[in-house]
Amino acid sequence: MKTAIYPGSFDPVTNGHLDIIRRASKMFDKLVVVVLINPLKTYSFSMQERCEFLKETTKDIPNVEIASFDGLLADYFNQRSDVDVIVKGLRATTDFEYEFQMAHTNKDLNPRAETVFIPASLKTTFVSSSMVKQVAMFNGDLSKYVPACIHEQIRTRLTRDFDAARELARTKYHDKSNSERK
Repeated sequence: MKTAIYPGSFDPVTNGHLDIIRRASKMFDKLVVVVLINPLKTYSFSMQERCEFLKETTKDIPNVEIASFDGLLADYFNQRSDVDVIVKGLRATTDFEYEFQMAHTNKDLNPRAETVFIPASLKTTFVSSSMVKQVAMFNGDLSKYVPACIHEQIRTRLTRDFDAARELARTKYHDKSNSERK
């Protein structure tokens, strides 16, 4: 039985992620989607929320399991003796440079860790969690970029958070402008 892991932060999960999950799930007997924590990132959604979003969006794919891990991917790979390969999605050549380095780092940390790259579909090659956040920041339509079953939850949270941040920035700018006039 071939088992793969597809790691990421999934903050939030996008249609690009879901496309890779669907395609990878057809290549392996089991696909474990692992929500990882990157201490260098600030998250819009908690790990639990990201796992719940993934469970909701993949519930129709029987061979997909959702997991989370706070640590090195190579360590998670080592803990799961049933895992054969790491799956990574690639949108562009810039993704390849970074993911190529990560594949070699994982292999160096765990000689058993092999990485398989899956190129993004043409329709999702430009979709990223960062792009989704930018569209949400200006109340844009997210429906083409995130799974329909979680669209409203993502839109509501991101819009609320960005509206609050925008108001705070306006207040600071307004206060600063007024104090400079005096």
